[in-house]
Amino acid sequence: MIKNENIYVTKTFLPPQEEYNNILKRVWETKWLTNRGELVLELESKLKKHLRVSNVLATSNGTVPLQIALKLLGKGGEIITTPFSYIATTSAIIWENCKPVFVDIHPEYLTIDETKIEAAITSNTTAILATHVFGNPCAVDEIENIAQKYNLKVIYDAAHCFGVQFKGQSIFNYGNISTCSFHATKLFHTGEGGALFCNDKELEQKAFYTHNFGHKGTLDFYGLGINAKMNELQAAMGLSVLPYMDSILTERKKIIDFYNDNLNFSNLRKIKIRDNTAWNYSYYPVIFDSEEVLLRVEKTLNANNIFPRRYFYPSLNTIQFIKGANMPISESIASRILCLPLFVGLSKNNLVETVTIINKN
Repeated sequence: MIKNENIYVTKTFLPPQEEYNNILKRVWETKWLTNRGELVLELESKLKKHLRVSNVLATSNGTVPLQIALKLLGKGGEIITTPFSYIATTSAIIWENCKPVFVDIHPEYLTIDETKIEAAITSNTTAILATHVFGNPCAVDEIENIAQKYNLKVIYDAAHCFGVQFKGQSIFNYGNISTCSFHATKLFHTGEGGALFCNDKELEQKAFYTHNFGHKGTLDFYGLGINAKMNELQAAMGLSVLPYMDSILTERKKIIDFYNDNLNFSNLRKIKIRDNTAWNYSYYPVIFDSEEVLLRVEKTLNANNIFPRRYFYPSLNTIQFIKGANMPISESIASRILCLPLFVGLSKNNLVETVTIINKN
């Protein structure tokens, strides 16, 4: 008996290899592989146009922009953040010698509950670091009002948000700094990579030199910096993927429409997308009535070579080296949420099989 191909929660979109190779030829011609070569500059320029933003700083991965933002804005203080995110969000806070202070999440939007933020603010609070979960925007207007009231900075982990629009503009335009991941599993990718977005010119300049060792020319320095630069090979991948974004979104929307039309929602529910959002179809999470049901469904799916992901799990406040306060909503959601397969090329048969298994449980 021939074993069926494993179906994972995602599969990296790869453009035609010839198109990638044609862009790579320019690297061989220039002999310029890193230090902001012409491909990185071209990618930043095209991303600005595609995303309708005023600036893009391409980086080597999606975590270093968070670290840069925290280095510049966190100032070693308390950072109000969400327990429902990938580990990188909280790890970056701790790595930059700041203290994460968790605030529980909204049970439907799954983003940080803006109504609980003020109660967590102390004299040591310096910033709010919130995650737009699965491309679903936080309550950005309310968070901005709180930040202004208490003189706090706002950083958004927008790792899932490539192409998301909120109230008619890019979600990357909100906050003092927004960051994005271009990891191979993301909607748009450069293999490994990321970006930092900032509308304040002075802060943008600080972020720029910070991502390049602090350089001011070749022999002088503005200040402290690290190496967060994207290289030309990464940029080449991004340049070859970017022309396919419309078709990628179209295919992903078809899959999500199938899930929406065929799943039985009497015993599970989906994330609520915030009003005024042009969503990017980045993930398809479903929330079961209990962890027991989730585990039973997951086991059956795995037995049929279908491998969804418990994402985000566990709730970050429960991780041993973090040891945050109890966050009942986040802990409950994290124990019951499962992201279903969603990628270009996912077949109708695979979708039918996935839905059938879930509906039977």
